[in-house]
Amino acid sequence: MGLVENLYDLFYPRARALKVAHLCAGLQYTAVVTDAGGTGIAYTNTEGGGCCPKGEGYRDYEGESAAELLKLIKSPSPLDRSMALALINAINHETACKLAEEPGDSGWMDSLGIGQKSRVAMVGFFGPLMKPLKERGALVEVIERNARRSQAADFGSPRIFSGEEKSLFYDRLAEWAEVLILTSTSILNGSTEEILGRAGSKVKAILLGPSTPLAPEAFSGLPVRMLGGTVVEDGEAVLRAVRHGAGTPVIHRFSRKVLMTVRPDGFGPDR
Repeated sequence: MGLVENLYDLFYPRARALKVAHLCAGLQYTAVVTDAGGTGIAYTNTEGGGCCPKGEGYRDYEGESAAELLKLIKSPSPLDRSMALALINAINHETACKLAEEPGDSGWMDSLGIGQKSRVAMVGFFGPLMKPLKERGALVEVIERNARRSQAADFGSPRIFSGEEKSLFYDRLAEWAEVLILTSTSILNGSTEEILGRAGSKVKAILLGPSTPLAPEAFSGLPVRMLGGTVVEDGEAVLRAVRHGAGTPVIHRFSRKVLMTVRPDGFGPDR
């Protein structure tokens, strides 16, 4: 089974026992709160949805079984997946709260062996990571749909591939890269498995971002070594920030970053 099917099957039993208390799709992030008090977030992906992604077919999920909202993880709509992934993180909130805070990026960078001349492929431009990667002397190549070459110049001018240059980036991922930093929004656009499938057999991969489902069981068979995500600590403050269209820096004021290992070697059974 694929990642989406794994997520659905893993969380469906718990979703049946819960109801959706609050659902808010903000400009930057979507937040869901269950009637058990768990809060989860995911990036709001309206890719391809135009200015009115929710018109016909609108449904109010608040007060309904969480299992109904969970079904949207299989939807072709990125916005539907955003809501379902936020729900998954809400269902998983109690479990994720037990994870220790990751105060910085040095821990996972050390674990992945990132140092001088390490070859790092990045899917999605993580601006805050560019400084520590540069300080370590890593060589970074990035694919970003909206290629921000001017912004990237502030971080040592890593090589930037636009969405139209995907095939070139995949060649580099297969033949050049040693480490893959993959945005968890890839789950929302359905590209996670495609990207991982293009990675070379020895590439060490980490899935990063507030959307990341901190459930290693869901990544069975995928070559992912580590997961880096966000655990909401102040649910009311996060909901308010989401309603106000706030981005990651504000969300992290009321949350904490956590890290977990999927498998020490980072390779699935076929690797």
